[in-house]
Amino acid sequence: MANQVGSKSWTENRLTSRLGLQYPIIQGPLGGLSSQQLTADVSNYGGLGSFGAHGLNPEAIRKVVREIDGLTPKPFAINLWVSMEDEEAFTSTEEAFQRSLAPLARHIESVGGAKPSYRPYEPIHFEDQVQVLLDEGISALSFIYGIPSKQILDEFRRQGIVLIGTATTVNEAIALEQAGVDVIVASGFEAGGHRGSFLQSSEDSLTGTMALVPQVVDAVRLPVVAAGGIGDARGIMAAFALGAEGVQMGTAFLACEESGANTHHRQALLSGQAKQTALTRGFTGRLARGVKNRLLDELNQKDTEILPYPLQRALVRHLSIPAEKAGRPELLPLWAGQSASLSRCADVHALLDTLVSEVSERSALLSRTKLRQQRIKTPFFPSLE
Repeated sequence: MANQVGSKSWTENRLTSRLGLQYPIIQGPLGGLSSQQLTADVSNYGGLGSFGAHGLNPEAIRKVVREIDGLTPKPFAINLWVSMEDEEAFTSTEEAFQRSLAPLARHIESVGGAKPSYRPYEPIHFEDQVQVLLDEGISALSFIYGIPSKQILDEFRRQGIVLIGTATTVNEAIALEQAGVDVIVASGFEAGGHRGSFLQSSEDSLTGTMALVPQVVDAVRLPVVAAGGIGDARGIMAAFALGAEGVQMGTAFLACEESGANTHHRQALLSGQAKQTALTRGFTGRLARGVKNRLLDELNQKDTEILPYPLQRALVRHLSIPAEKAGRPELLPLWAGQSASLSRCADVHALLDTLVSEVSERSALLSRTKLRQQRIKTPFFPSLE
């Protein structure tokens, strides 16, 4: 494809053409740490900004979409989760809530938080969320944790909305292609945040980006976007060499002041405190990667009982909100991928400037190197006539 390393232009390929982008760089949706400003800034620059809206009710999503529309005329993506909860969330009891609260209670008290009370789960429905996106006529829908129904996909296609599905295995990528999506994000286990696996458990779907991307590229005919552990221009070049036509970067954008991450979180990413990350179900109830700190270590202990998603997420928020105010980052869920220590830029424009200039320089250098190699292999012999 046109974006392959050493080609004429790394910016010209099926991904940029389909989405109307200047650069094949997608800002990861960042879940609850999204911001309208970051999304719009990335899109205005020429990449694809994304907003993770899975935890919002339909009217809140409508408000977000309209706010982003007011900040950019360019395409952007809204990200949702097809699977909104674990089945056990509907049957989880108050006794289970109290057992999961026990290891957090002393920390909540130490940061001045209020001890939470048990409340039965009240779901937000995926179908209601997507209806808002159809009503608002967004540019692109990205999704994880499954595949929407054929009826939903057909309606998005009818409106010309680009569908971006996420795969953590080759079989998931094949299933997404068969369902008729437009773009596949191949997400390696180095990525920060949640593992959006849907054909097997997340623990059984931990393929690294370097192994996953070329296998997905070989298995499907769609544009593939590499995600997971890509933190700088070197990672982007490596993704292109593996056959990807774009990259999705989360942690690098999370470090920017325009993101929804708090000061403690961004400081951890930019100061080198995020060198070690780990997978845990303790933050939300679903497997996800974050910075290894006291909270993560305690919640990963074998005897700690974890509520199903999203009950655990709601429980941990009763600690994280007051812990942030108290300046206690060791008690915060600090989402980050394995490339976190590569984070350098606190400003989204500076980050994009750096990525684009460095990839352009490296791509041009590689093109010149290949051209010289071709000339050496094919020496010129002047005519004897």
